[in-house]
Amino acid sequence: WGGGNQFAKELIKAAQNQGHKVVFDLKNIDIDIILLTDPRSYTDEITFGSFEIIRYLLFVNKKALVVHRINECDERKNTKHMNRFLRWSNYCADHTVFIGSWLKDLNLYLKGTPNSVILNGADPHIFKRYGNSYWDGYGPLSIVTHHWSPNYRKGFDIYKHLDDLLATSKYWEGIIKFTYIGNLPEGFLFKKTKHIQPISGELLGRELSKHHLYLSASINEPAGMHHIEGALCGLPIIYRESGALPEYCKNFGISFENGDYLSAIKEMLFEYRNYREKISSYPHDSLKMTNNYLNLFSYLVENRKEIVSKRNLFRSPILLAKNFLFLLMYFRNVVKLIRKLRQ
Repeated sequence: WGGGNQFAKELIKAAQNQGHKVVFDLKNIDIDIILLTDPRSYTDEITFGSFEIIRYLLFVNKKALVVHRINECDERKNTKHMNRFLRWSNYCADHTVFIGSWLKDLNLYLKGTPNSVILNGADPHIFKRYGNSYWDGYGPLSIVTHHWSPNYRKGFDIYKHLDDLLATSKYWEGIIKFTYIGNLPEGFLFKKTKHIQPISGELLGRELSKHHLYLSASINEPAGMHHIEGALCGLPIIYRESGALPEYCKNFGISFENGDYLSAIKEMLFEYRNYREKISSYPHDSLKMTNNYLNLFSYLVENRKEIVSKRNLFRSPILLAKNFLFLLMYFRNVVKLIRKLRQ
């Protein structure tokens, strides 16, 4: 996967560097912290979800503490089930972490559950300035974006419009150029934009650093990693006023609304030097992110006895039965859908 996989790799590395043991299933009987990052355990990629966690707490180790990291929502991909599934899956959590403040207002968790916001961060050893790609005002301003997901709501309405503009306007072709790195929606083709297949790690960091400006037009982005990686590579950001992007990008670039990205680009042509200086202090790296998670885990373990005593899991058998029923119904519907697709 994209950002979720990058998060997991960074947190695992930081935890192990501090001497913690990290396991990847619920077979151990003495787990201290269970981190739920995706409740969809009906897919092959997810080892355990809320159903498996509840079973573990009831029958294996009731002293384990559960942190639910919420990084998804229906608004992101225009689905109809995810918010409800996240909310009911949140029943097993002792603490909820949102990757953006915007997500807290979407009713994705059980009210009253202790919660916090921990912003995403990328590896500063990989995503950094390689050389100097400073735009001196001469020649085209080189704009780049990258996405692992090919979902159209990642901003392809804007990317297509920009591509069409460059394909039809000699004026804009001489002022800006555009590069897209990553997967494309099925059937989507660029005309004038340079398209690079998905790359990662240092190769991606070096490629981003070749450009002058980062563009994110993602709609209802819960947080994302793409704009963070671009910013750490020294690129000021043009970003959509949507989802969590303002929380991550404010003061480090120029925003746009209602598809009016050209006005933001025009402003950036005059303000580039100012934002280029500001972006050097961009704070959202993986060191800060993982420290926040590990500090939270330590706090929870230190207060384990009190947290377990207040846990809804043991206080409300009726609510427990209700949640089990919902999860079982959800899994049954998913199985039916999978069988239908295979026919």
